[in-house]
Amino acid sequence: MTIALTGATGFVGQAVLDAATRAETRVRALTRRAQHDREAVEWIEGSLSDPATLEQLCQGAEAMIHVAGLTSAADPDAFIAPNIDGTAAVIAAMKAAKCKRLIFVSSLSAREPDLSAYGASKARAEELVQASGLDWTMVRPPGVYGPRDIDYLEMFRSAKWGLVPLPPRGASSIIHVDDLARLLLDLVDAPPALVRRQTFEPDDGREGGWAHKELAREIGHAVGRRVFAPHLPKPLMLAGAKIDGWLRGDRARLTPDRVGYMAHPNWVARSDRRVPAAVWQPHIPGEEGLRQTAQWYRREGWL
Repeated sequence: MTIALTGATGFVGQAVLDAATRAETRVRALTRRAQHDREAVEWIEGSLSDPATLEQLCQGAEAMIHVAGLTSAADPDAFIAPNIDGTAAVIAAMKAAKCKRLIFVSSLSAREPDLSAYGASKARAEELVQASGLDWTMVRPPGVYGPRDIDYLEMFRSAKWGLVPLPPRGASSIIHVDDLARLLLDLVDAPPALVRRQTFEPDDGREGGWAHKELAREIGHAVGRRVFAPHLPKPLMLAGAKIDGWLRGDRARLTPDRVGYMAHPNWVARSDRRVPAAVWQPHIPGEEGLRQTAQWYRREGWL
């Protein structure tokens, strides 16, 4: 089996490549720039805006795992090209290459598209997938963490100093990137009756997700610190986003758009969107995964 993969050089995409290597699955992976040779990986240089290379990516592939997308931007319009137009281009290339199986990585933020431009772009991309006529399955991951992640890294670094600022009170689910990668591969040839044209919201198996303070405390445990974790009101978070924009420009991690969905109280994966146990189950509990992630950060000199 050969699987086509977009977003292969990103956080989730690299984990998918690792999982594919362990499963001895061949991958044809899209990349913007030349990459080092990797066993069982064929690199295709191009982008989501290049129809010819997208069709080349899909030729002879049994399935497409579409991971690529923009998750953070200061300009709300920046999400349109990669998340909406890019998904439309992938669908068109699959049809041209007669590749029918699509695993589309969306986001829990698509549940509330009015809260952020990112969520709105993912919701629109979902609509394109649903109308595509392909054999699709959609995955809406919650917060994805693990080795190589730079988003949760901010919380780990704060926890090291004993302070973890939090959004207003609420709860969210999380999933380790290795569990998510394994799920994406498992869905490729899962029984159609269980996964065809379904939208799933996977997590780490923790019923009810994590209250924000619980997650902050667990990250504190992972770095060996007891943390103070105050909830910040949305206006203060917006002020922080403005300061982050001034200081880091396009590299800002806290943007007004992110504040839009971070301040929402419920990003818990819903039980009625759970992946069937016969297809996949999480292997890495949050407590264990957070400790492993902290160890990786230390080993790589990120903490």
